[in-house]
Amino acid sequence: MIKKARYTVTILFSLLLSLPGFAQLQSPDEFLGYELGERWTLHHQVLSYVKHVAEESDYVTIHHYGETNQHRELVYLVITSPENHENIEEIRLNNLRLTGLEEGSTTDNLKGIVWLSYNIHGNETSSSEAAMRTLHEIVRPDSREPKQWLENTAVIMDPMLNPDGRDRYVNWFSNMLGVEVNPTFDAREHHEPWPGGRSNHYLFDLNRDWAWQVQKESQLRYNIYKQWFPHIHVDFHEQSYNAPYYFAPAAEPFHMAITDWQREFQTTIGENHIGYFDDENWLYFTRERFDLFYPSFGDTWPTFHGSIGMTYEMPGHSLAGLAIETAEGDTLTLAQRLLQHHTTGMSTVEVASRYSDEMISGFSDFFETSRNNARGTYKTFVVKADNHPDKIYNLLTFLDNLQIEYGTSGSSRSASGFNFTTAENESIRIESDDILISAYQPQGNLVRVFFEPNPELADSLTYDITAWEAHYRFGLRGYALETRYNPVSSISADDFRHAEISADGRPYAYITSWNSMDDARFLAEITREGVKSRFSRVDFEIEGQAFDAGSLVITRENNRLLGDRFDQIIQKAAENHHRSVHGVSTGFVTSGSDFGSSNLRYIERPRVAVLIGDGTSSLNAGEIWHFFDHQLGYPATMLHTDYLMRASLNDYDTLVLPSGNYRDILSDAAIERISAWTRDGGTLITFGQANSLLAGRNGFQLQRKMAVDEEPSAEDLLQPYGDSARRAASSRTPGSIFRVTLDTTHPLAYGLDSEYFSLKTDASAYNYLDSGWNVGTSRGNAHISGFAGHEAQNLLQDTLNFGVQQHGSGRVVYLVDNPLFRGFWENGKLLMANAVFFVGN
Repeated sequence: MIKKARYTVTILFSLLLSLPGFAQLQSPDEFLGYELGERWTLHHQVLSYVKHVAEESDYVTIHHYGETNQHRELVYLVITSPENHENIEEIRLNNLRLTGLEEGSTTDNLKGIVWLSYNIHGNETSSSEAAMRTLHEIVRPDSREPKQWLENTAVIMDPMLNPDGRDRYVNWFSNMLGVEVNPTFDAREHHEPWPGGRSNHYLFDLNRDWAWQVQKESQLRYNIYKQWFPHIHVDFHEQSYNAPYYFAPAAEPFHMAITDWQREFQTTIGENHIGYFDDENWLYFTRERFDLFYPSFGDTWPTFHGSIGMTYEMPGHSLAGLAIETAEGDTLTLAQRLLQHHTTGMSTVEVASRYSDEMISGFSDFFETSRNNARGTYKTFVVKADNHPDKIYNLLTFLDNLQIEYGTSGSSRSASGFNFTTAENESIRIESDDILISAYQPQGNLVRVFFEPNPELADSLTYDITAWEAHYRFGLRGYALETRYNPVSSISADDFRHAEISADGRPYAYITSWNSMDDARFLAEITREGVKSRFSRVDFEIEGQAFDAGSLVITRENNRLLGDRFDQIIQKAAENHHRSVHGVSTGFVTSGSDFGSSNLRYIERPRVAVLIGDGTSSLNAGEIWHFFDHQLGYPATMLHTDYLMRASLNDYDTLVLPSGNYRDILSDAAIERISAWTRDGGTLITFGQANSLLAGRNGFQLQRKMAVDEEPSAEDLLQPYGDSARRAASSRTPGSIFRVTLDTTHPLAYGLDSEYFSLKTDASAYNYLDSGWNVGTSRGNAHISGFAGHEAQNLLQDTLNFGVQQHGSGRVVYLVDNPLFRGFWENGKLLMANAVFFVGN
């Protein structure tokens, strides 16, 4: 059917130009002045074209939904018949009513909804080119069959999800290009520099951020997604230029929350694609590599919302440029790449229209089953009411965004269940004010995905991390129960915001506890405003109030130069961050140390530099950059690696080294310069693989722990070649949760519980520090959830997760595990704030 539309366009096009109104609708080639595939199309040009189509076609409306960090406009299109457009609000609400998330009865006006998402990875650029072609192909007047599809189908098209990354790549490529395209792999146009165009402005991979919504683009997009809940969602990508095209059905492992209907329908879609690809003799593969397990991809996230979520992977990527010679001697061009993405896009809409009734029925059944017959072992999840209010607030705001219902138990009872803290099934006690989250609700599948203690993994060869459970992520105590308990009383996230400023007149000092990132943001704000603070290294009690170590003490004497502004700054920051601040009339404590004691350490205003650029992991560098800009709200200077030897390091007292491969970037002289700066009093914070740069070097105590070499047995030597990938998996952990024992008397761990659950994304192992402070350690087999190979588990026993050593007059903070991973591991962020504000003071 798509082929017929392609074949007939040449015959009819000149005749149709004479039809009234048609001359105004231009093809992409006519509008842009070049044939698609000859060059890249910048974001503003794509935007201009889709706006043109929306203006000229009564099949298309365009909707603004925000802008990126670099102020590029984000839009989506609604493409359907004019009659459907007249009733589009009825169609949209009817679909939401099928989910149970919208009140009211449905009418008979139900239509299939397909969402096509293009260019979430900025340097996988063929898809936005394909989007323009697909848009025009669907709506041009002579496309009779696509018009028929639109009678029972609405297409949501987001032509470019990551404009900042795309323009970064396209602008760079244009600067590299000579008179002719050079398909030779060695040519500079095939090797984009750090950080590449894949990520967004803050160097986040947006295709890992669908669920966590740390990034602005993800937040804005989900707000629109919830208004539609499409039945099919396609995320267009590119992979190695030597690989054939990939489309559904997906590879194992499938998350067990995915239904049989979803498995079967994606196969139906794939079979339709196969017909077109076979006719053209195009190579393709299915059921390999791209699984449906990690919940924050552009295929899994919609799938857990009842959609048929799929990724389509075209050969290409940034290495392909406009043309590249493949390993098989062919030349792959941009024109070929966009054609194949165009073909699968059209084929998807065709299938959606053909099976519209079955698709809508399956979608409706997905939510009906979730409401009335929840799948999975666990039916109720409990969050203890005595968790810290900030942690509960963070969880509940996350659930609110996902439209997940919750409430309190309403009565006390005993039960049996899985205790997330002990990771054991045991007898537990539920109190009346504990929070219950039932799997019996419209978004029950999301409840299962985010709260199951250890999601069942059918195959260890998975594409991404394998653990993310919400209690561990937010640092909460609670249980998973196999019995259904419904919440009785409603509560809201705001019930856990109890900010109070208790102060009479002009207090001697203000005190606030230190338990969460809200406290860190409060400190960041007042520090930026010039307030001088102290933190206590001991627990203390004053005027009937008890405070733990790490609590902030902000004395009037230290801030006398601020005058009346002092009180105004404290009160405004407390209101901004919902902090309870206590004013006291004296510095004399009932127990602990008085405010003039050396146990109350003055917080020098941190002057932070973050190494960024060649050699650093762009993803980790971006996580740190975003942490300072948006999660902590404190300034940090991004210092490029190639400027390190010329920079005045004495202007900074804190230097952060992201994970990365510095071998060819930082010379021995550069490392010695960093070491000397640390010895002179600086605080050096190292992430991930940056620790291996320092391990074993003179003055640095960190040492790698190596697996014991054993003589291979005959059985080992005779392992079949086909099992090699699985054998390799035994020594890795792509992302699993480990129990970490924290020394909460050390400033690095202030505000955290003695048991911390860490997301470990590789099996790098380090011995305990011989001298220094082993602040966070994995003792024995500390593995809790997710996949970790048996060799990796053995290696990681009795190893360092977080440590601090004295280095001359300075300190080194070793963050072996990344507490800022993808910006979503909420309970780990305070470790970084402690490293910045407390360690070294």
